Amino acid sequence: MNYGQETERTYERAGFGAPVRRGSRPAILVVDLTRGFTEDAFPSGADLSDVVGAVGELIDSGRPADVPVIFTAIAYTPAEAAGDSVTWLQKAQGMRSLVEGGEEVALDPRLPREPQDLMVVKKGASAFFGTSLAALLTGLGCDTVLVCGATTSGCVRASAVDAVQSGFSVLVPRACVGDRAEGPHEASLFDIQAKYGDVIDLKEAVDYLGTLTHARRNA
Repeated sequence: MNYGQETERTYERAGFGAPVRRGSRPAILVVDLTRGFTEDAFPSGADLSDVVGAVGELIDSGRPADVPVIFTAIAYTPAEAAGDSVTWLQKAQGMRSLVEGGEEVALDPRLPREPQDLMVVKKGASAFFGTSLAALLTGLGCDTVLVCGATTSGCVRASAVDAVQSGFSVLVPRACVGDRAEGPHEASLFDIQAKYGDVIDLKEAVDYLGTLTHARRNA
């Protein structure tokens, strides 16, 4: 989305929008592509079939280079979902249906999940807050995170912010993120591109992972 020349000049003057480095050890972070978000049959969801397909392509392109894949899911205990211990649920009432063991918190079955892939269960928007994700990425030796998933304006944006604050370069393949509405989706991508990471095409992301495969084969 084009916000106009005045906005572009304002952000350029402020020094935003510089490209981030592409590290040699990336990870693919798939944020909350559970059925409750990817299927419009659920109140909290939307039809994110195209996003799921693009994420599958990205994951498959990283397999030859052994790029780690980490999935996340929001899941609450019955007590958390029904009570007031999770303050976020007082604002986002629709999230109370994301109860442990329910079909809404199951990963979308179209995703190419493998036994070696990791799973992080979270209670808030960011995949980093209150979880072991930063430690997992550090333990894997990762320096870059390709952030995918849903929703762009919620958990994806929050995870991108916390990823860069945790010391990781952030890349967001545009085709690999989705939201319930276009306006918040585009505004959040603009914000991420300006301040937190690079919003890139799926082809650029696949080519980046492909260079790692080539380097590994020629090592």
